Amino acid sequence: MSRSTLRGSAITAEIRKAQAAAAAAPVAPKKGAKDKPAAAAAPKGAGEIRIIGGQWKRTRLPVAQRPGLRPTPDRVRETLFNWLGQDLSGWRCLDAFAGTGALGLEAASRGAASVQLVESDAALVAQLQVLQAKLQASAVRVQRGDGVAALKQAAPASVDLVLLDPPFDGDLFVPALQAAAKAVAAEGFVYLEAPRAWADGELTAMGLAVHRHLKAGAVHAHLLRPLAAAAV
Repeated sequence: MSRSTLRGSAITAEIRKAQAAAAAAPVAPKKGAKDKPAAAAAPKGAGEIRIIGGQWKRTRLPVAQRPGLRPTPDRVRETLFNWLGQDLSGWRCLDAFAGTGALGLEAASRGAASVQLVESDAALVAQLQVLQAKLQASAVRVQRGDGVAALKQAAPASVDLVLLDPPFDGDLFVPALQAAAKAVAAEGFVYLEAPRAWADGELTAMGLAVHRHLKAGAVHAHLLRPLAAAAV
């Protein structure tokens, strides 16, 4: 059995232990409610993701069952990092809607110097913290908060790779892209995952241009660049 498989099994066990503990925590009854037999069960996982390349290649990570959680498919992540190149040594990355952490952890696995994982869901933040500790990912920083706000707080042109995978049923795409366009370095990249293809005119108004595009099922994956870099 490989080290990556052993590490993945340990991570899975740790997260399932945390899930079971959370499910077993007592919940105060509502005022005036009649006594009913308790029937709480540990939340079931929604499957696994695996890291495609780098130092944690083939490490399998569990995916928590959370509303709207939609991990980036293996095929799409593999294509994205083929576009970017396999070695991200020295890159500064910000994953604004981290979810499972699949995108940001992939970047860290490939040598990124710093990876900021921003997530608003407390349960997912806890899981990301477990993953960060188990992988001993010293370049990764987990932050609970709003992804758009984190992008706005980043210094202008300070991020080499911005990862955007906001909820498909929300209205965060425009503000996230506007903030990303200011945060990304002149020679950097913005990855956008969306339920539709974004037109050149829409992106040009925000200072971005399509560098690569892929449709995989219901997912449109865009690799964007600042207009100045795209024109070269």
